[in-house]
Amino acid sequence: MTASYFQYWGKAKPEADIGPAYHLLPYHCLDVAAVGALWLAPDTAVCKQLAMRLQVEPEWLQSWFTFCLVLHDLGKFARAFQGLRTDLSDDLVKPNPRMTYSERHDSLGFALWRDVLQEKLAQHFQSNQTAWIDKIDPWLEIVTGHHGMPPKLSGFNIGNFFHADEIDDKQAAFEFVRAWFEEFLASFDFQPLSDKNLYKRLKPLSWQFAGIAVLADWLGSNQEHFTYCAKPMPLTEYWQNFALPKAKQVLAGLPKPPVAGKFETVQTLFPFIQQPTPLQRYAAEEPLTDQPQFFILEDVTGAGKTEAALILTQRLIAKGLADGLYIGLPTMATANAMYQRLGKVYRSFYEVGEQPSLVLAHGARELSQAFRDSVLLAEQANLDTDYQNGRLEEDQELSATAYCNAWLADSRKKALLADVGVGTLDQALLAVLPARHQSLRLLGLGRKVLLVDEVHAYDSYMRELLSALLEAHARQGGSAILLSATLPQTMRETLTAAFHRGLGLEAPNLAYPAAYPLATHTPAQNLEKPIDTRAEVKRTVRVQRMDSEEQIIAKIRHSAEQGECVCWIRNTVKSACQTYQNLLSSGFPANCLALFHSRFAMIDRQVIENRTLQTFGEQSGHDQRNGQILIATQVVEQSLDLDFDVLISDLAPIDLLIQRAGRLRRHVRDALGNRLCEQGAEDGRGAPVFYLYAPTPSEDANAAWLKPDHAGTQAVYPHVGQLWLSARLLEDKSGFAMPDDARELIEGVYADEAQARIPLALQEASFDAEGKTMVQRSMADLNVLKLDKGYTRKSGEWDEETRIPTRLTEEESISVALAVLVDGQLKPYADVERYAWAMSTIKLPEREWKKVSQQLPDELKQQVETLKNEQKALRWLEVLPLLDGQNLYSATDGFAGYTPAD
Repeated sequence: MTASYFQYWGKAKPEADIGPAYHLLPYHCLDVAAVGALWLAPDTAVCKQLAMRLQVEPEWLQSWFTFCLVLHDLGKFARAFQGLRTDLSDDLVKPNPRMTYSERHDSLGFALWRDVLQEKLAQHFQSNQTAWIDKIDPWLEIVTGHHGMPPKLSGFNIGNFFHADEIDDKQAAFEFVRAWFEEFLASFDFQPLSDKNLYKRLKPLSWQFAGIAVLADWLGSNQEHFTYCAKPMPLTEYWQNFALPKAKQVLAGLPKPPVAGKFETVQTLFPFIQQPTPLQRYAAEEPLTDQPQFFILEDVTGAGKTEAALILTQRLIAKGLADGLYIGLPTMATANAMYQRLGKVYRSFYEVGEQPSLVLAHGARELSQAFRDSVLLAEQANLDTDYQNGRLEEDQELSATAYCNAWLADSRKKALLADVGVGTLDQALLAVLPARHQSLRLLGLGRKVLLVDEVHAYDSYMRELLSALLEAHARQGGSAILLSATLPQTMRETLTAAFHRGLGLEAPNLAYPAAYPLATHTPAQNLEKPIDTRAEVKRTVRVQRMDSEEQIIAKIRHSAEQGECVCWIRNTVKSACQTYQNLLSSGFPANCLALFHSRFAMIDRQVIENRTLQTFGEQSGHDQRNGQILIATQVVEQSLDLDFDVLISDLAPIDLLIQRAGRLRRHVRDALGNRLCEQGAEDGRGAPVFYLYAPTPSEDANAAWLKPDHAGTQAVYPHVGQLWLSARLLEDKSGFAMPDDARELIEGVYADEAQARIPLALQEASFDAEGKTMVQRSMADLNVLKLDKGYTRKSGEWDEETRIPTRLTEEESISVALAVLVDGQLKPYADVERYAWAMSTIKLPEREWKKVSQQLPDELKQQVETLKNEQKALRWLEVLPLLDGQNLYSATDGFAGYTPAD
């Protein structure tokens, strides 16, 4: 007996309250297909672009992919799936209790097509025109993989999931496919599907189609628009009267693509710029070609690299080479700062009156007050509706500078679909890893400018992933801009070659040694262009090495007594905390001393960060800076605009030392530290001196060169040879001049020929570090998707249980929520109304967490488990109760760790 395809449910409510408890499966399939059909309307840019690259007509592509989307949920015809709900209706097929739903319906659907429906369709039509049927598996992999991963290709028997006795699930699925086929594809031209080259062209595009399938399924599952229907009717009637009209409503509710504005002048985009820097002038004047563009901008701190990149972005958007922008940054802190900065300018990319969306994308974005405010504003003001009705009020327009559409903001997976996005680079790198919904991220990046800041900050693993991302981005028509103070030659060549692979072009030869500052632009007539440097950002920094902590503490005391503000950047949290305690014990007043590292609860870190900016930031003056001392780790190395009178640093690789030195006398001030903004003003604090805490970089340095005093430095930066080269270069030169010495310093540490200078005794440790680098590259090559294989399980190590990382670390970090006991109940450490547990969270090394968690009393452990079961926010966090007398954590010291009693 054949079951009617109207006896299968596709969507069901958790509880049957008002209206039908379920939505018939054929209707859900048509809902999703209708969304896809309108998304790929022949007159849309996305349909035209995909059709052109497939070498088919847009109308043909729309019809064909709509048919494919109708088949996206074939796996739900499995009785094993239908048995998930037995309480819906007697009109539905009866469940088979012997069938367990142990394979997802996406994989079941593809297996059903490949093993059963292909042959049934071919036999049914009995025509020479059906040769294409057994060639369209790649299309079915795309649509059945609509839950973010390609379907499995083997490993199970579909007979264990599809009922075949009294009522045949496979026959019901076939009848549904046949009905759609005969109603809608009777006159369709199947000839293009017989072209073998079509599938070669499809592979690199399949990722975009997969993203469209994911998006169509999400939107087509929106119960607010596609109300549940359990009444059978002809498919054509449902399609015309329900699916298409509802799909139009859904898409009408999404943010409209904003109309690109014209680039006029630098000052139009940035009114505060009176005189553009040489790099900014280059960005405004460099000729653009009609292909996806690739830029590397290398310049000193203060050259206005970010503004130059945004100028290029607007020009690319105005020229029709891009529709939007995503900025990838190394940390959440840098992303938060850029989000606020971009909120003041991004609307200028588009015509006046347009409402482009701006979304923050990283794991803790809800903790950004600016992001929360913009989402709340969009929800409260109902800007979507007001804008659609042409009623955006003046006060709303002014307050909605960072217009954040709530639909885009509710998931990091959708965040990259926003017109303008800011986040960690990790969110973009997930587009080239076998992570669920990566295709949606890749789709969101398409037609965007990918702007990557602080490129030098990434390790070998992330650089390999970035290369893969650049290749994929270029392949789907995106442009990219990379920013860095300086890049080693090998890195410049690798990243440039990756982008060119995506374009299908041979990589150009880059000059070596390269000029500095430098703008690299390709494909273009002027591949590399040296950039002038303004006199005010040229400077010479003297470097003075210090041998002992006692010597440094004496320098700190003397400088503070002179009214100067001081920062010492330590390489480990442990050494920073120890130094802070040593200074307090040495009589330094607590109100002049601050500690800043990564192991603070989010609520305390935000307070410390804001206080640090107030004390040492650009707008600080003598009253705030006088005699203030900051002991910090790498958290001040980037993202924060800080300006210290005296700066001391532990030894680090040369590029990081240059980055840290950028925080020394960063802004022009008078002798007391007050800001001077007059054109041509000279700094009244004298010549800058960068104090470097490092051992003597002698030629006869032995294997214990960094031990014991600098053991922490070696743990963080294990390539001892490059540390020695960094120290030796600075010792030989007694300092550096920027920009003149930039290339010499970078290549003097990272070039292949420089490695020969490393003392023999340090080479073993250096070889170990290089081995780890090679392992990182190999891991990246293993993990990254083979995008040229197309959207298929064969493209990577797809595994629902395994999370492929965007970063490799020596030790796993554990997210821990701090709790306090209040009247016997565990409460969040952060006393705030919203996101209290998130604001109480701290990241700890796994070894530290194991130490403290083992010391918890058994009764408290049970209380923690009960709390985690009750609080959804704690499901994926560990919880650490702070008990009186433990001294594990404080708002001034951060996490101190467990110290066993003597």
